[in-house]
Amino acid sequence: MTTSSWKPTVLADLRECLKLLTADGTVPGGVIAHGTFDGEPGFLTAGIVAPECTGARPGPDTLYDAASLTKVLATWLLIFFGCIDIDRPVHTFLPSVPAEAPGAKVTVRQILTHTTGLRAVTRLDQYRGRTEDLAQLICDESLIGKPGASHRYINRGFILAGLLLAQDAGHRLENLAAEAWAALEMTNTTYGPISRSSQVAPTERRLAGAPRLWGIPHDDNAALLGGVAGHAGVFTTAADLATYAGTLLTCHRDGTRLGRWLAQSMVPQVAIEPGLDRGLAWILADDGQVAYHHGFTGTSLYLAPRTGRYLAICTNAVYHHEANRTRLAPLRALALKAITAEP
Repeated sequence: MTTSSWKPTVLADLRECLKLLTADGTVPGGVIAHGTFDGEPGFLTAGIVAPECTGARPGPDTLYDAASLTKVLATWLLIFFGCIDIDRPVHTFLPSVPAEAPGAKVTVRQILTHTTGLRAVTRLDQYRGRTEDLAQLICDESLIGKPGASHRYINRGFILAGLLLAQDAGHRLENLAAEAWAALEMTNTTYGPISRSSQVAPTERRLAGAPRLWGIPHDDNAALLGGVAGHAGVFTTAADLATYAGTLLTCHRDGTRLGRWLAQSMVPQVAIEPGLDRGLAWILADDGQVAYHHGFTGTSLYLAPRTGRYLAICTNAVYHHEANRTRLAPLRALALKAITAEP
């Protein structure tokens, strides 16, 4: 690994893009963390946390709803810490799931690669009033594809992964995650709900006149699970994402167990589209040299072990409406271009 610092012109472009998205109302504000594994992180900021936060400016310690970054901040990490055999079928972890259920033989690898064949639309509210265990309900559903055959982004696989991690360890998922984050010195990353404050970025108001979602997950299914799930529910900060990224890149360089897990996860498993593959949880670009993941609410994390660089984006792009998240595309495209560019 050769460490390559960030060029001032690249950082200026990222800052300007974030400012433009703030000015046009795409986001109230946000934070971009940038750095290398062997240096102190830098932070680019724009706008405000939200109008409800009395003009507070976003910063490294502002808590954002990470949404699907939960998949790589919690579930992917806990599969490593739990020494999970990723080629085991889920029913071998979950006693409530009959071996003959349609989804029983889905493996943890297939969950990580989004190749389970499970139903893509996740509506846990449809299970209200049912008495069966949640894992059984998910696995009893008919498959929509052959497991391992093709890529389709599916949240319910990661919900299953969260359930099996807790079952296998005999501890609640949030407690397992808290221990892992403490070990990595991620001092502010947590599952919700968390108390409202000017340091917590609100998200969407679902009904006119109703309270805004603030300190509880934007994801409906995570909310139904009490805010703790394998696919969503985590809150984090730009500072903690920088710490996480720096740790992963350092471990990759040193060839530690965690570093080898990242290297294994950056081996392409299935094509998503031309130029993009799915590794184990992570999206891979630049011929497998860059790993990244997005969160629905407006978060992203990018790792480039070859250059030792990382980028993290924290915004509450769903503040005005969840459709606003699609307007983050220019910033995310610029970030991917920056992380894959030659130093």
